[in-house]
Amino acid sequence: MNKEQKSAVIEDLKEKVSQYDNFYLTDASAMTVEDVNKLRRLCFERGVKFEVVKNTLLRKAFDAHGVKYEGLFGILHGETSVMFSESSNEPAKLIKKFRTENQKDKPLLKGAYVGADVFIGDNSLDALINLKSKEELVGEIIGLLQSPAKNVISALLSSEQKLAGIVKTLSEKEDK
Repeated sequence: MNKEQKSAVIEDLKEKVSQYDNFYLTDASAMTVEDVNKLRRLCFERGVKFEVVKNTLLRKAFDAHGVKYEGLFGILHGETSVMFSESSNEPAKLIKKFRTENQKDKPLLKGAYVGADVFIGDNSLDALINLKSKEELVGEIIGLLQSPAKNVISALLSSEQKLAGIVKTLSEKEDK
């Protein structure tokens, strides 16, 4: 790879890193070509971009963003693949699903950058799976805010029916 090609790859990585708030760094080095192709297909189906990168080029792309990604520098060794995603937990779910379906322990999670948090090591996978996306959190908050209003409306409607029933009963008694 010549200098111009390296510069182009670095620029592309810088753009992707700034475009996505969530990306996972994995090690798929012990996987067969067939398994890597299965993983790529699964990533494509789930809207996750999977890319094998050179550590030095990825580090230069990280450096261009200042100290923001400094926590990931220690894991940039060996083979590294990057999974870019709009969702904070989709790559983690994808890795878990791939491992379960293929009875493998690969790809190995080296680390992840989610939102503004850095996760290091494969033992972070379960925590990342349980992260809620921004949309899920907003939905939960809206549901919580709507709940008291629904209870008040329900109570008012319920008491309105009771009141109407009492008035009707009283009017029937007066008629007799």
